[in-house]
Amino acid sequence: MQLIHGGKDQVNSLITHPDTKAISFVGSVPVGQHVYRTGTDSLKRVQCLTGAKNHMVIMPDADKDQAINSLVGSSVGAAGQRCMAISVALFVGSAQQWIPDVAKAMSEVRPGAWDDNGAGYGPQISPQAKARILDYIEKGKQEGANCLLDGSDCSVDGLPQGNWVGPTLFSDVTPKMTIYTDEIFGPVLVAVNADTLEEAISLINANPYGNGTSLFTSSGGAARKFQSEIEVGQVGINIPIPVPLPFFSFTGWKNSFYGDHHVYGKQAIRFYTETKTITARWFSSDSVASANMTIDLK
Repeated sequence: MQLIHGGKDQVNSLITHPDTKAISFVGSVPVGQHVYRTGTDSLKRVQCLTGAKNHMVIMPDADKDQAINSLVGSSVGAAGQRCMAISVALFVGSAQQWIPDVAKAMSEVRPGAWDDNGAGYGPQISPQAKARILDYIEKGKQEGANCLLDGSDCSVDGLPQGNWVGPTLFSDVTPKMTIYTDEIFGPVLVAVNADTLEEAISLINANPYGNGTSLFTSSGGAARKFQSEIEVGQVGINIPIPVPLPFFSFTGWKNSFYGDHHVYGKQAIRFYTETKTITARWFSSDSVASANMTIDLK
């Protein structure tokens, strides 16, 4: 394996080079679209894993403690810097009364250094990433969302220059707000209310992303309806981050994936394999050759 650091020029050179046969990409939607279009225009085999806006639906009949703990861990774990992080919580019906409990649970999580055993997660990857997240938090406030927990002024003792962002929770969020539509890629969770499971499913299906989603419920009927009707490639039932084991494929849909074969599993093997089909025939020394005009060989 060769690791090359560079920018757009180096990328374009690699994905258009005659010796490049296949391209596998993970990154943002705009860059993924560029890689996919440029690669396929150069007649390459391309798979691009891009953005996400993963929703967790919480039903009133869900196990409350399990749902809240799973929501907190999946939203702020890894500082929210993973493509399968839960960034939207859809509270259905009376489950909306649990939002203050989510805020309390999130407030008990703090970032810290690698050797801090009490830390829940680490810093953002760069100052630019931190600035981008803080900008989204400010946009959420300006657009009228209720900021129940604000991690903008987070600090860690002894590490004043760290890229720290604390757990952040918005409620009263609508689908038209920027903090709902955009992938923030940080420890920011937005809470959206839904009256019914059908409304929650419609909201998720209307979203341009389709990486992962989950439903927390104790109803088998609700689970069956959700997994059948939802238009998302990876679905968890009482599982917060439904990443499959590696022998299954990582199956993002819609604007979360561009290509034909997904990563992991059998699809990944097909992606990196050129199929060769061989047809052969052998003759004995005393065989009689004659012209054959049909597929029925003699």
